[in-house]
Amino acid sequence: MTENARNMTVVVTGASGRTGSRVARSAEAAGLTVRAASRARGFDWQDRSTWAQVLRGADAAYLVYPSDIGAPGAAEAVGAVAREAVGMGVRRLVLLSSRGQDRAQDAEEALHASGADWTVVRAAWFAQNFSEGPLVEELRLSGELVFPAGEVREPFVDVRDIGDVVVAALSAGDRYVGETVTVSGPRLLTFGEAVAEIAKAAGRELTYRAVSPQQYGENLLGFGVPAAEVDALVEAFTQLLDGRNAYLSDGVRQVLGREARDFTEFAGEAAAAGTWRA
Repeated sequence: MTENARNMTVVVTGASGRTGSRVARSAEAAGLTVRAASRARGFDWQDRSTWAQVLRGADAAYLVYPSDIGAPGAAEAVGAVAREAVGMGVRRLVLLSSRGQDRAQDAEEALHASGADWTVVRAAWFAQNFSEGPLVEELRLSGELVFPAGEVREPFVDVRDIGDVVVAALSAGDRYVGETVTVSGPRLLTFGEAVAEIAKAAGRELTYRAVSPQQYGENLLGFGVPAAEVDALVEAFTQLLDGRNAYLSDGVRQVLGREARDFTEFAGEAAAAGTWRA
């Protein structure tokens, strides 16, 4: 950590979410001052009037766009928030992006064009998607995960590693400015294999059933998810789960000097906390 970083105030968007909460925790552990930004705390990505009060006087910001980095309007919002931040003197920005997602590049380019001292962290599929959010309820209540991943292999990344990488990048002065860091877990698993590891850790029978992205989209529509959001998700899943991401990335080791956390560690800890208990 540089000397300047010791007095750094970091705005953390999505501070109550999967990655933002870990970024905030890691930043606090590193001695940084965290300014949590979420709708509950008065920050709304869709309401420009809420941005300045959160950004004013900060030194850096972690940007994570809600729902999905490739969603309609994401690039425009990321660019607008980044420009607002730079205009207020908050030049050091780290954006969470996605490996292998074509539309994510639009948001990355919007960040590049903002004039910020930027870093992009491209992440593999989160391990915590199985323990937080909509998938966990399906597993816990029905004992089955229905998802459009087929037999594709994914190096699931622990979001705690994302938090640590973001904070290390923010704290390292100019070392990671203008850089894209790509992070994943240490091994490849199919979604079925991941569910089997969760079942073993949880001590109960859990199964995985593959469906097509289109069928999954129809299921989401049936649950009341807006059509535009469903279309974006179906497009994203079709891309991300076609095998293009079946490789390992060593960003965790490059930035932190250690190996990424393994999925087994995640599953054991989440199971011990009762995450998938019926």
